[in-house]
Amino acid sequence: MPKAPVADQLRLLTVQDLDTKLAQTRHRLANLPARQELDAVTAEAASLEETRVEAATAVTDLRREVTKAEDDVVAVRARADRDDKRMLSAGLAPKELQALQSELEVLAKRQADLEDIELDAMQRLEDAEAEATRVAVQIDAVAATLTEVKARLHHEAADIDAEIVSLTAGRAKTVAGLDEGLLALYEKLRATHGGTGAAALQHGACQGCNMSLNPADLAHIEAAPADDVVRCEECGRILVRGAGS
Repeated sequence: MPKAPVADQLRLLTVQDLDTKLAQTRHRLANLPARQELDAVTAEAASLEETRVEAATAVTDLRREVTKAEDDVVAVRARADRDDKRMLSAGLAPKELQALQSELEVLAKRQADLEDIELDAMQRLEDAEAEATRVAVQIDAVAATLTEVKARLHHEAADIDAEIVSLTAGRAKTVAGLDEGLLALYEKLRATHGGTGAAALQHGACQGCNMSLNPADLAHIEAAPADDVVRCEECGRILVRGAGS
């Protein structure tokens, strides 16, 4: 059975307490509400950016569509103007006048259809521009929220980081000069027992697993020399005697 000075075994409980506080503090740091809020706002910002790109693309496409519709209307009007001027000119045969009249009727219908297409495209462009503006406003609002959440997270994390630094310094001071074999065993057990490698023996129970020892095991432990490093028969952790009643 390994041995270690009684004082070192008792000090090991202080190390365990500091390690537990460090684990809890790091867990708090990793699970700050502001960190979760930051993740949510960041995801919202990314989604809005995708929407912004889609809205901008829609505006660009519709502006091109409106321009084409306008050009088509202008072309038909120009053709109709030319036909009107030809009809007013002298010397045209009746058959040619009839053909021009028929073409003007066709052009008039074509112009009406194109103007409807133009108006529809202009309306859709107006709607798309309104959507792009709405998304831009949302992006600005989310960006402001993102800045605020980052600042709050930085402040909260800084306080916890300072606490971790203090606890780490306290641990380093506590383990200084501690029996190397005892410390090595503790670190090994802590790694495999959920962060708890040592516990006090109080009222006949291991405070690590909260199990009461059977009378035979308890008698055996109590009879062992004070510097013996004893282990809990239930969980295997180091049992520190003399840490309380």
